[in-house]
Amino acid sequence: MDFTLELPTGPLAEAVLAAARTSESPSVANHSVRSFLFAELVAAHEGCLEDVDYDRDLLFAATVLHDLGAGDLAKGEARFEVEGADLAAGLLRRHYVPEADVDRVWEAIALHTSPGIAERRGLLCYLTREGVGLDFGRRAEVAARWAPQIHAAYPRLAMVRSLVDAIVERAARSEAAAPRYSIGGELLRERRAEGVTEMERAAASCPWGE
Repeated sequence: MDFTLELPTGPLAEAVLAAARTSESPSVANHSVRSFLFAELVAAHEGCLEDVDYDRDLLFAATVLHDLGAGDLAKGEARFEVEGADLAAGLLRRHYVPEADVDRVWEAIALHTSPGIAERRGLLCYLTREGVGLDFGRRAEVAARWAPQIHAAYPRLAMVRSLVDAIVERAARSEAAAPRYSIGGELLRERRAEGVTEMERAAASCPWGE
């Protein structure tokens, strides 16, 4: 396939990218953009680019904003996935995105840490979760050819540790932000009990590194 690092353009895309870059650490913001590029590679690999449900602009919004709940805009009043989904929905509404599409992006962000559920909620949810997962090393073979240039443009910068730090900091703000068995809740408990999380340990075996 012809692959490019060019991102979507226009007022909405610019607002999406600005929201991630101004509210997240550089490491997490780079992860968010890589997740979009990796999601596009998954879509191409699986022949989804011409699918009637494939929408590049919505995929860009869902992937680039998927960790907004771990950024400075989040208050730590709910699970970071839900808080991020709410923040993303507000941004899309300010740009007059149709409500049905707002709901699709909300769902994709809210479910991106929910294996076995996101995959059953349509193409946008599926690709968002797959793009994020690929940046953690899942199905690395799909992106092996293009990963070097993606990482050169958007370096990892100790992404896993930075993201865990951000999620844990917000999970510690309220019980509602860290319910049992949620990603935020479990990362917080692991950090408090052992000083390091399983997610951070797993980074040692990620083909891309931390």
